[in-house]
Amino acid sequence: MIEIFQNIREIYDFRKPVEDLAHFVEFFSESSPSGFDQYFAKGHSQSGMFASWTPTFYINLGTPYRIQLDKVFHHIGATDDILILRNGQVTRHILPTDLIFTVKFYPGGLEAVLGISQTKLDHKVIPLGQVLPPSLLMKMKQPITFTERVLIIQEYLLLQRAKRAKKDHYLKIVNDAIGEYHTTGMQLNTSQVAERLFLTSKSINRYFSKVIGLPPKAYFSILRTRAALTAFIQTRETFDPWDYGYYDLSHFSKDVIKLTGQRLSDTL
Repeated sequence: MIEIFQNIREIYDFRKPVEDLAHFVEFFSESSPSGFDQYFAKGHSQSGMFASWTPTFYINLGTPYRIQLDKVFHHIGATDDILILRNGQVTRHILPTDLIFTVKFYPGGLEAVLGISQTKLDHKVIPLGQVLPPSLLMKMKQPITFTERVLIIQEYLLLQRAKRAKKDHYLKIVNDAIGEYHTTGMQLNTSQVAERLFLTSKSINRYFSKVIGLPPKAYFSILRTRAALTAFIQTRETFDPWDYGYYDLSHFSKDVIKLTGQRLSDTL
């Protein structure tokens, strides 16, 4: 099962963060036993995710599993908790015994909350005990509800964020640039976004490389392709590539292949 092409969200329960974390954390999630029934009934055995440059915690509450970053397999033990960047394709092999709690950050969110630059995480599987206190992880692994786990991790993240509230100058600029790109329908190039923020192209490239780990042009391309592909899957008959700045369907298709390794024909 590949994200966007199919709905991999059906095997998780989700919670949004509180307002004070909403700019940094996209969501909290936990494996959904009821979702697994539908998942395996459809013949799926793995979930594939594209590059998004979103740091993600995986706290293992269940049994061992395997995760593949690009073409490298990693065995995650029953007591192992990890942090990955998702700067390449990620495939997790699903088992009925899975029980995993995840925290997905927006690009730059990990640094804003915990002071950890995501630019150092490329293609790495980081033991989460190097990032979070062992006592916190022990609390998360107790036989409690999903909602209780969200409250525990959220309280910790809020406390850490409060210590760093005045240290996110670069992140604010990057978030403002992403906001401008979204607001204008993903039609602007990097120079035009920089001009709207009274920045030079050199400056905006430096800020994106510092916060996210890649240039704005590359990141904007990921955003545009993901948004356009989602719209294509949902409204295939009325989809217009022009709405996302593509010249034609062929132009759009090339970006889809670049991001996902899949062709539009694979969605049929």
